[in-house]
Amino acid sequence: MATTKRTRFSRRIPDHVTDELVVVLKKPKTFDFNSLFELVYENLKAKNAVSGGEEMLRLRAYEKLQNLVTRGLVEKSGKTYRGLDRIEEASSAFAAAKAEKAEKAARS
Repeated sequence: MATTKRTRFSRRIPDHVTDELVVVLKKPKTFDFNSLFELVYENLKAKNAVSGGEEMLRLRAYEKLQNLVTRGLVEKSGKTYRGLDRIEEASSAFAAAKAEKAEKAARS
């Protein structure tokens, strides 16, 4: 029997850290990582979505931010970051809408 090998990990639940990064980076402003993280951390605390401690969250946020830079959704200039026009593509809502659209197209 042939098995399919997956090369990427897929999460089925919304990614709160990336969603908050998108919310903050939609503003037409540049941020250094520390100020960006503070805003994301405060937003997540307000939604009671903080788990694993502040340092672990800082590491996850930095990793996700670098992923957004690699995907071309965030511009990194020195040590500052700025969200580009397509930053919405990283949000869970965008991914859900895209999946729903594909599902409707498959049914038609």
